[in-house]
Amino acid sequence: MKVSYQWLAEYVDLSDCTPHELAEKLTRSGVEVDAVESRNAGVSGVVIGYVKERTKHPDADRLNVCIVDAGQGEDLQIVCGAPNVEKGQKVPVALVGAKLPGGLTIKRSKLRGVESQGMICSAKELGLNDKLLAKDQQEGIMVLPQEAEIGMDAVSYLGMDDYVLELGLTPNRSDCLSMIGVAYEVAAILGKEVMLPQIELTESDEPNPIQVKIEATNECSQYHGRHFTGAVIASSPQWMKNRLMAAGIRPINNVVDVTNYVLLEYGQPLHAFDAGQVADRSIVVRLAKEGETLVTLDDQERKLDDQTLLIADPTKGLAIAGVMGGANSEITGETTEIILEAAWFTPKTVRRTARSLGMRTEGCVRWEKGVDQARVREAGERAAALIQQLSGAKISKGIASAVVTEAKPVTVTVSLAKINQHLGTSLVASEVSPIFDRLQFPYEAANDSWTVTVPTRRGDITLPEDLVEEVARLYGYDNIPTSLPAGATTQGSLTPEQKLRRTIRRHLIGVGLSEAISYALVHPDRVNDAAGLHEDDVKPVRLLMPMSEERSVLRTSLIPSLLETIAYNKNRQNHDIAIFELGRVFLSTEETLTRLPEERLYVAGAVTGQWVPQNWMGAKQPVDFYQAKGIVESLLTRLGIQNVQYRAVANLTGMHPGRTAEVWAGEVRLGYVGQIHPATEKAYDLSETYVFQFDVAKLVELSASVGFYNPLPKFPAVTRDLALVVDRAVPAGALEAAIREAAGELLESLTLFDVYTGERIAADKKSMAFALVLRHAERTLQDEEIQKVTAAVIEALKTRTGAELRM
Repeated sequence: MKVSYQWLAEYVDLSDCTPHELAEKLTRSGVEVDAVESRNAGVSGVVIGYVKERTKHPDADRLNVCIVDAGQGEDLQIVCGAPNVEKGQKVPVALVGAKLPGGLTIKRSKLRGVESQGMICSAKELGLNDKLLAKDQQEGIMVLPQEAEIGMDAVSYLGMDDYVLELGLTPNRSDCLSMIGVAYEVAAILGKEVMLPQIELTESDEPNPIQVKIEATNECSQYHGRHFTGAVIASSPQWMKNRLMAAGIRPINNVVDVTNYVLLEYGQPLHAFDAGQVADRSIVVRLAKEGETLVTLDDQERKLDDQTLLIADPTKGLAIAGVMGGANSEITGETTEIILEAAWFTPKTVRRTARSLGMRTEGCVRWEKGVDQARVREAGERAAALIQQLSGAKISKGIASAVVTEAKPVTVTVSLAKINQHLGTSLVASEVSPIFDRLQFPYEAANDSWTVTVPTRRGDITLPEDLVEEVARLYGYDNIPTSLPAGATTQGSLTPEQKLRRTIRRHLIGVGLSEAISYALVHPDRVNDAAGLHEDDVKPVRLLMPMSEERSVLRTSLIPSLLETIAYNKNRQNHDIAIFELGRVFLSTEETLTRLPEERLYVAGAVTGQWVPQNWMGAKQPVDFYQAKGIVESLLTRLGIQNVQYRAVANLTGMHPGRTAEVWAGEVRLGYVGQIHPATEKAYDLSETYVFQFDVAKLVELSASVGFYNPLPKFPAVTRDLALVVDRAVPAGALEAAIREAAGELLESLTLFDVYTGERIAADKKSMAFALVLRHAERTLQDEEIQKVTAAVIEALKTRTGAELRM
């Protein structure tokens, strides 16, 4: 909200408060002032002049020699190059010695041999924003109204000696979206009275012919129409133009400018119709028909739906309520008969319509945040008086009104004890009552309690706490004593899941992966590119109104998002990638949602390209299954998860049937690790890519909260190597399990160090060599014990897996 200091001074006495002082007081009371800007960009010595004569320059076709009366006692000769300068015009004249924006100083000079005693200025040369000027003033010199006084200071006449306060309002303070609302706020801060504008209009004897009917009673609570005849559409007076431009609104004509002026003054959006275009002078407030169209004032055809509130006559739509008028009833230079609308539409209705049509106007902003219902009619009367004053129109007798509901003030009770408890103060009743008086809140006081009737202009006050805040603002935040909080405090800590997430993130970064953060929304064709970890038949959750098809379905697995990230990097010549993501997936078994989907936290990773790039020390090492499995093993070891098993699986969606394993801890399925199916790799245009994915909740459940450490051994270890021949179908895990069970507590570590197939081994067999490290914690092992353990291991392997020692 841009507030003109001079305009505000008409409602509140500001004689003892400068613009910057006022900005400081407003900010300290809770209404932040973002900026205080002078409308004068450095202009001085510019007056209003009258062009008495204009002749062509004798030596320049594009220059004119003007004789100008600038009220200086003698006429000035000024050479001007503007094509629109004419005899009889009132213009801004920069005298010799005048200062203009940019540090320009006007000097007496000669142009092509002709002396020039000043300069006739354009709006740009005066530092005015030409976008806020009428189109005929945006080029050439600035032509002023004939009522401008010769010799008058142009800075004052054009309102450039004003300051503009730009308010940064919070959404609840819609009352300060009007000059009168700001006046009430300033008056409360300064302890002064508000001087409201006097409304004086004269009605003719002709009855008001307008008929008003509200059909959409849930969307419109009141509608008032004034009727004018004999209006003369012309330019607005300079004082009104100055105030509109200070607020950032471009003047158009006297009638339209009045509606914008009252919008700023009262915060009440209004609209004026050319009554000659309204059938039967009848106004109907109704919902639009599905597919109905209306060409708005910006010459755009708008397609409406059945939830759009429309102002119409019996035959056609006239305006989109609260948003924009229709071109078919626009005020033009030929308009003489006018209908003025003052109404109240529900904020929800206007907000929905503005968003669906992609339109946002000054009126929309005020409707959305709240308009004072009690001042709708008053604002309409203020506008009617100004239209009569500026256009010479006759006002028909009476107001055509339709009212569904009247505005009712809210009553709120607050006690002195509550105020002091919330603020930590020791106020007494004699300090609180004057604050409500300054706010102009009527109240009844009894027993250190106030029952306040909140004016309808302050729709943000509905609770006792709101009144406490008002007391705090006007008492002064700086006057509230500082105190430390009292009571028991609780030391902050992380939940087990938060700790585990940090551990996972740090570990994966430590082993060389980079963290990715991807969209939770994916393309519907990509949602099933890789398996999730859910057991149920999950249905993808689709958005009702997605921004694009690319992001229209909630993901059920992190893998498709990681594959998109790898593809994006590969397309930019980054081929060696190792990434992970901690993110949520969304699971639902319903085709049509009746409850929110389940959210689960997963951790997933993906590696592709070269794990070790080629260098002078040796050959490059491409990523393979064992690299991905090694990352998983190191992570699970770091989390303290024991009894981990890897079980080959051939039917996981999107995964290679021969290079994928599920990861189990006992009887709990943690996740999986493996290669992406070649068909999926081809769809993403990827080389061999290996991934893993785990359910973080299960990792939390099985992770060890405390690490376990073994003391350094005091006795020597014994190593025994076993080379075994087994069927190719027997997994290494089965051999390892048999060895661990048979060796018992004496087995300190077990390592598979060789796998061989080829010559001297049957075609359906393979050789696997294990290194066993045996140690007793309290004594040195004897040869007999070692041989006994070795024999037990060999027997267990033979019995359980059919393994034989390789000779």
